Amino acid sequence: MTSVLITGAARGLGLEFTKLYAARGWKVLACARKPGGLKGVKGDVQHHPLEVTDYEAVKALAQELSGEAIDILICNAGIAGRGSPGQEFGTFDAAEGRKIFEINTVAPLMMAEAFAEHVARSQQKKLIAITSILGSLANNSGGRYFYRASKAALNMEWNCLAKDLEGKGVICVALHPGWVQTDMGGPTAPLTIDESVPAMVRTIDGFTTRHNGRYIQYDGTELSW
Repeated sequence: MTSVLITGAARGLGLEFTKLYAARGWKVLACARKPGGLKGVKGDVQHHPLEVTDYEAVKALAQELSGEAIDILICNAGIAGRGSPGQEFGTFDAAEGRKIFEINTVAPLMMAEAFAEHVARSQQKKLIAITSILGSLANNSGGRYFYRASKAALNMEWNCLAKDLEGKGVICVALHPGWVQTDMGGPTAPLTIDESVPAMVRTIDGFTTRHNGRYIQYDGTELSW
């Protein structure tokens, strides 16, 4: 059976990913601290309680799922953090910065390391990081220092993984969902979840080895680093 593991699976983009893949008849390994929105989702959805920054728990889950071949791993869990004060010049909050980096940058890499072999033994072999265009140096407009830096670092990690896992046939892509109407994106964002996530799923469907190590938008458009 085709399977997908999703972090941050109980709300926002993660919940919509869960619903769409479950509706396809896939096995969905839904990782979230609390089941919340997973209740009522139809299909083969298996909830695995997980705090992504608890790295012993991440290793334990990888061991628990040691027999699984995971076609797609979507590292979706992330936070925007506070805006100003905290992330703007003159108001930097170091504790806020460490929190943002821990969740957005360190945790996805630890997930990738723990589950790389699960992905490598599957048919599709896709390792996806949900990033942001705010991590692009080419498109930088300033502000949101910690969030931007955390996503730029995430992009670099995925580019490194693309090189290190290429021999196993794993396809590593940093995927930008667009500016979406979520708790993080806010109500004025131009895209709805119903527009962004189905487009991302179609884009992920189309990934082949030629997309390995690339930085791509929800609609398949390549982004500048």
